[in-house]
Amino acid sequence: MNTAENESYSPKKGAVISIKDSINKTIISFFKGALEKKIFDAVLIPVKVPAGDSYTWILIEDVSLFKDAAPIAPIMPVQGANALSSLTRKGKGNLKIAAIMRPCEIRAAIELSKLEQVHLENVFLFSFDCPGALPLSDYVQNPPKGEEVFESFFTKNKWNEESIKPICKMCDNFSLPNCDLHFGILGTEKNDLLLIPNSIKGEGVLNEMGIAFKNDLSEWKKKVDEIKKQREKTKKEAYHTIQPMVEGLDNLAQTFAKCIGCHNCMSVCPICYCRQCYFDSEVSKFTSDNYLLRAEKRGGLRFPTDIILFQSGRMSHMSLSCVSCGMCEDVCPASIPIAQIFSFIANETQKAFEYQPGRNVGEPLPLKEYKEEELQELKKLVNDSVGQE
Repeated sequence: MNTAENESYSPKKGAVISIKDSINKTIISFFKGALEKKIFDAVLIPVKVPAGDSYTWILIEDVSLFKDAAPIAPIMPVQGANALSSLTRKGKGNLKIAAIMRPCEIRAAIELSKLEQVHLENVFLFSFDCPGALPLSDYVQNPPKGEEVFESFFTKNKWNEESIKPICKMCDNFSLPNCDLHFGILGTEKNDLLLIPNSIKGEGVLNEMGIAFKNDLSEWKKKVDEIKKQREKTKKEAYHTIQPMVEGLDNLAQTFAKCIGCHNCMSVCPICYCRQCYFDSEVSKFTSDNYLLRAEKRGGLRFPTDIILFQSGRMSHMSLSCVSCGMCEDVCPASIPIAQIFSFIANETQKAFEYQPGRNVGEPLPLKEYKEEELQELKKLVNDSVGQE
């Protein structure tokens, strides 16, 4: 992905392609054609597992393996940015890879690229208008029913459904992330799909495929804006509910009282990429004598210990890059609305730094790079505080 081109690129036209059987099959047909023309060497895409009750990421070179692929899968068992990181973390590689992911997954991949956990040079990012994903706990109870419900989002145009994850209901970044090509589903005729180039690299793919992009995007943009306004309203209402849950140490402690310290939320978060977390290290583990001394001092000791330290530590480490994908909440065995909590905290910190994660590859992380004027501001703050003393 070329940093400069994507920062300045603004899509003006798209290509209309006819839907054959379903949106998923139409997208797969596009990727088959691209592989056959050797535009890409492989496609990273969700594929249904043999048991039929989940999906996994597969890097496909052989077009015959697309049989069980689902570009728009109903659930997110693994965050796509994590899958892409496993392929590219050690370098860009020699293969040209097309990766189709939800907007939140692409935004997470861009954040990881800034942390040198993903290399995007030979990667073509594809995305789509995302209706949301089903909660894992609901889907696994009855996968066929889950497939039916999710398919109705498209066949019956049922967006903003109650059945999607709570975090998805308030996602206002559900369309056109910083990708190379985007499949526009909203605002199109029933049997049509838009293919929108979003970079010079994306335009090059369409040119190689012989696909002209001359169609107007106004109806698509209008529908996207309509859904966006609805999601923004839902987000505002959700944040109003979440705010009292996290203000003050007592409220925070009560909110996380059910936490069992499993660290599942950390394990699935794409931004928590450290191979060895402090909270899983020997440093954070005490001797039995230490536990007894702490228990004696407090009159009792909860196990596992330091739940608030773990959760607040995670918040401070990843809130600037949090893309509100909801993976953490999906795997929480205590049913804590952790994705909504982290989304609220992230919204506050991101506003403070005027930063939007995944907006573009070239925008530096606020705490990773400093501008000279920011150091002068810090110097003034220090001098002012010393003067007040």
